[in-house]
Amino acid sequence: MMLDFFSEIKDDLSYIEAQLRGVVTDSHTTLGDAADHLFAAGGKRLRPAFAVFSARFGRYDLQKVAPLAVAVELIHMATLVHDDLVDGGLIRRGRPTVQAVWGNRVAIWTGDMLFARAIEIIAGYAEPVVSKRIAATCMEVCTGEFAQAKASFNPHQSLRGYLGRIRSKTAVLIAAASELGALVCGAPRIVSKALGQYGLAVGMAFQVVDDVLDLIADERVLGKATGGDIREGIATLPVIYVLRRNGKGHDRLKEILCAREKGESDISEAIRIVEEEGGVSYSLGVARRFVTKAQRALRALPDIPSRQKLDAIAEFVVERRF
Repeated sequence: MMLDFFSEIKDDLSYIEAQLRGVVTDSHTTLGDAADHLFAAGGKRLRPAFAVFSARFGRYDLQKVAPLAVAVELIHMATLVHDDLVDGGLIRRGRPTVQAVWGNRVAIWTGDMLFARAIEIIAGYAEPVVSKRIAATCMEVCTGEFAQAKASFNPHQSLRGYLGRIRSKTAVLIAAASELGALVCGAPRIVSKALGQYGLAVGMAFQVVDDVLDLIADERVLGKATGGDIREGIATLPVIYVLRRNGKGHDRLKEILCAREKGESDISEAIRIVEEEGGVSYSLGVARRFVTKAQRALRALPDIPSRQKLDAIAEFVVERRF
């Protein structure tokens, strides 16, 4: 379980969780209620954990790294709200989404509020590089989400285009958490840079595996229906692999992906084609290569317990089932 990796920092994460809850629930308004609903759905808090582990490569100070950890999680939460709005998602982590409960307008405003609070928190850092990096990261996340939406229902996708999208929408935020966690606690620049490279590679692997799990995970564990990407016309790596091979089932998979209206039997058929044509195994192999790249970046770092934890987390990314 992911939580096992966080056992040595559980007290610090509990403190960050309390700070996060305070930020999210400090408004007795509909927006505050919506944000609290999102918070109550939980999450792995992966980005705060990366920030904390990375901070330990410097002069560790929870008070210095906690605002960063809270801010990156707020940004992540904001992207989830906007994702669900764009995708029409009604369930996340087994609970109704903000959009499902309060509608589109409140979902937009809730996501905007979370982004704004994150920027407000980051503005408290004296180091200008922190606010500049977070602002650039937010811009890139938005660019990645836009690129994905623009590519929907288009079967002619390249591997390069897919990797560029997941780099922007997922990996850059994990990279920022990892690099800036070390930086705000005074780690040498060479160390924070290496942690940023690690975070970027882990983030890439994480999203590839996420896209695989969208096809094959147990829905009760996943917290939402499988096949969501295909349902929304989004060609992720397993699908792109099969479409580019032009093998058995290619035409049918293309037809299902491009259809604006799909039945559950269509989704099940598309998933079967992807699995039978090797899309899942190929994608897990790509994720494994990103994990290897992440572990290689760690070799430039001091051999402290946090480095061992980050190495183990990277390994877990390709083994996880949720």
